[in-house]
Amino acid sequence: MIDLHTHSLFSDGELTPAELARRFEVAGYRTLAITDHGDQSNIDLIIPRLVAFCEELNRLEGIRLIPGIELTHVRPETLPALIGRSRKLGARLVVVHGETIVEPVAPGTNRMAIESAADILAHPGLITEEEVLLAKERSVYLELTSRKGHSLTNGHVAKLAYRIGAPVILNSDAHAPGDIWPAGRLREIVVGAGLMEEDYQTMLRNAESIAKRCLT
Repeated sequence: MIDLHTHSLFSDGELTPAELARRFEVAGYRTLAITDHGDQSNIDLIIPRLVAFCEELNRLEGIRLIPGIELTHVRPETLPALIGRSRKLGARLVVVHGETIVEPVAPGTNRMAIESAADILAHPGLITEEEVLLAKERSVYLELTSRKGHSLTNGHVAKLAYRIGAPVILNSDAHAPGDIWPAGRLREIVVGAGLMEEDYQTMLRNAESIAKRCLT
């Protein structure tokens, strides 16, 4: 199993990167992206440290790690430059914190993240049909999540994405040990969003594709 959206104590997570990785490994995962919350004030601190950590751990046997970032609560018009800057700093995966209904994310974030070619638009809330069409065109993955609160709109995202054919990914957005779902139970989230077993399998293949690209 693969999870491409998690947080350590480099932002608002509870665990060091090492413990985060170990807990996911024990839960049955073989690839993990650490994508701490970032903005203009801290990406130059977070990303190089995650890059160094992931490179060191990836020389050993065990779970494969991907250094990333989740650009969070930034003004939409700053996203193109921040995404480019994050990649230059070494982020192999750029997630943008979407317009979840449980946080005051700036309107326009979803669209700008897609237009700016983020890798994943996390918990995009009540994303519009036009934005989903654009995500399909730009190959930006839309996230279903097991995260409390953010998951309230999983059904809406799933319905639009699968009707239109936009790519979908399943992540935890884990911040604490209790957020780490056993790998064997992840399909429950997909079924709970109104999707089928074949949709779950598609999400697994999507995760494989992203992870392969990030690790090469």
